[in-house]
Formats: sequence, structure tokens, C-alpha cells
Amino acid sequence: MSGSVLSAGQAAMVLFGTFVALLVIRVPVAFALGLACLPILLIEPRLSMMMLAQETFNAYNSFILLSVPFFLLTANLMSIGGITDRLVALSRAMVGHWPGSLAQINVVLSVFFAGISGSSTADAASQSKIFIDAQTKEGYDLSFSIAITAVSAVLAVIIPPSILMIVWGGLISTSIAAMYLAGIIPGLLIAGAQVATVHIYAVRRGYPTYPKSTWIEMWYSVWRSIPALVTPFIIVGGILLGWFTATESACVAVLYSMALSTFFYRETGAKELYKAFLDTGRLAGVALFCIGTASAFGWLLAYYKIPQALLENVSTWGMGPIAAGFFISFCFLVVGCFLDAIPAIVIVGTVLEPLARSVDLHPVQFAIISIVSLAFGLVTPPYGLCLLIACSIAGVRLRYALKDTVIMLIPMLLVLAALIIWPDVSLFLPRLIVPDMLK
Repeated sequence: MSGSVLSAGQAAMVLFGTFVALLVIRVPVAFALGLACLPILLIEPRLSMMMLAQETFNAYNSFILLSVPFFLLTANLMSIGGITDRLVALSRAMVGHWPGSLAQINVVLSVFFAGISGSSTADAASQSKIFIDAQTKEGYDLSFSIAITAVSAVLAVIIPPSILMIVWGGLISTSIAAMYLAGIIPGLLIAGAQVATVHIYAVRRGYPTYPKSTWIEMWYSVWRSIPALVTPFIIVGGILLGWFTATESACVAVLYSMALSTFFYRETGAKELYKAFLDTGRLAGVALFCIGTASAFGWLLAYYKIPQALLENVSTWGMGPIAAGFFISFCFLVVGCFLDAIPAIVIVGTVLEPLARSVDLHPVQFAIISIVSLAFGLVTPPYGLCLLIACSIAGVRLRYALKDTVIMLIPMLLVLAALIIWPDVSLFLPRLIVPDMLK
């Protein structure tokens, strides 16, 4: 940038070099992003240290980001208020007679949970406590139990409502309603891939199968679960019908979950509510701090026009939408191994957006490809937060469940490839229901 002490290349080396060095010495990602900005702010006379605080605060001054703590609170209320227990019973009635019954229930419950919470880490934490010990007692291998619990938890950021979609929509100005609809089919396809994987494991290893539920048991489970199942329809349907925004839908979800667990199911008291608020504050603080420091980091990238410099050579490769889709997916798959999904969106999403636009990759498809690719990072080392949570609860090291996790990711990668090759996989529902939002 003219008038600057550092060129784009030099600034990139300082920013990324400092960031990687801090990660190597095990500085938390959110702090590493902020600290990596300091050398630039000290070197560049046009900038000051106050820019870090200013840009971090500007990131928080966003109405749409208010939805993040509310969706996390919804997930916590669901876990403590008896909603999860009823969804477990429904999942058992639906797939309990399939090979590997308890693992199948694990996957189906993740689908239900994804439609309510939008947080994969909350899903991984709650379901690890429910399923890992229960599966090992029934004869499942511990590594398999950890892997399927962690891998199924990533559905929460793909199936709406997704916190990542909300962050993406706020930063890259993409319709959140269209992304919500676009995430449904990919999420269900990935869930189907996980169900098929469990089936193969169960047949080969002889995992137990429950007796098939009767129709009476099935309808009873459905009846008890209807109030909980209404939640995703309130959230997504309210946005599509124009009743409220994404942030308002998160607030409605909290009020509905609180009323359901406190007054309808009557399993939540003052002590449980206090714990839910405390856990939500802790998780939301981490997530929002990441957004703030990543935004300051991203602002410096934009100041030195580093994204344009990085993509100068890439644009000469002559890629079409499919090739660009695979390139974008590869970038997010690699970055997701080392960086939390939210700062990855802030930094990498904004860098790659001009490339997607230059090859006429639809903004909604670009978002879904990126978010699904980032979801893999939740279970791939060295970051792999969902896998770390599951291993921590199981009391083993991460590498213990790595082999089974990699095997489970293979069919999921095939679904990701299908999203890139056939845009209608993600764009079919938005085109059918909200075509105006795709223009």
C-alpha cells in the first residue's frame, strides 16, 4: 500500500509469522490473533495501538452477533430441561432396530440437536456425556464411540440454525434465510453418510441391535417430542415468513426453550437456570472474543490489500466454478485444522470471496461449501475441538480415536465433493422456497 512502511508481502509475513509462532508456543487462538497485530501497529506510523481495541469493538457492534449467545443458551437449556431425554427416546423409536442401535441414535439425536442449538461444541459436550460411556458398556469400541460422537456433532454448524451461518451472513452479506435452507439437504446427506458408516461398523464388529419399537411406542415418543421439535420450525420458519430476524429468532428460541423446560416439562429450577447462564456466558465469551481479535487481524489484511496480493496468481489459473469450489474447500479444510471456524470465516472467507465472485460461484453455494469444509476442522487435529471435547470426557488422548475418525470422514468428503460438483444439492431448497433471496 502506497505511503506504508511495509509492503503487502512484508505485512503478511509479519502477521502470519507472528500468529503461527504464537500458536506453536500454545498461545490460545483468540489471543494469538490479537497479539499478531501488535508488531504491525508498532511499525506502521499511520496506525496506532488503539486500532486493535477500536476494530475489536467495531466487530462487537453488530446486532446479528447477539444471536450467538442466545443460540448457545438455547442449547444449554435443552440439555438440562428434559428436552434431550425426549429426543433420545424418539431417536430410539426411529432407528433403535438398525444395526449399531445406540450409535444410530447418537447420529439422529445430533440431527435433532442441530435443528435447535446451532453449536457443535455444545452438542459434542452433551452427547459425549450421554453416549460414550453407554456405548462402551454395551460392547462398542471406545475409539468408535468417541469418533461417532464427535463426528456427528459437526452437523450442528451445517443444519440450521447454524452459528457459523449467522457469522458468515453478518460479515459477507449473504442471506441467512437462504443459507439456512441451503444447509438442510447437505446436512441430511452427511447424516445419512454417518448412518451408513455406523451400519457397516456394526455389521462387521457385531455391535448390538435393539428390538423394533411398536407403532404405539413410536407415536408415544413422537407425541412427547412434538413441543421440542417445534423449536427449529419457530427459528427457521419465523425467519422465512418475515416474522423476525436471525437475532430475534434466537431470542424467541431461548424464551420457548425456557418455557418448555421450566413450565411444560418442569425439569428446570433456579439452580439449573443459573448453571445454564453461567456455561453460556463462558462459551459466548470465548466465541465473541475470537470474532473481535479476528476482525482486527482481518482489518489489517484489508489495509495492506493482502487478499488481493494472495489471489493475484490464483486468478490467472483460469479456474471455473467447480475447480474454484475445490480450491476454496481445500483452503478451508487446511485452515480448519489449525484455526477455529469463526476466525477462519473472518480471515479466510473474506480473502476468498473475490475469487468466488470472479468465477460466478453463487454466494450461497460459496458459503455452504466453506461452512461444510470448516465443519471438518472441528474433528481434525491439531485443533479438532469436538474431538478434543469427546476425548477429554472419555479420559483418553486425541490420537486414540484418530483412526476411526478419519474413516468416518471419508464418506463425508464425498458429500462435500457432490456439493461442489452439483450446485443444486445446496441451492434446490432456496430456489424452491425463497428464489428472490438468491438474486
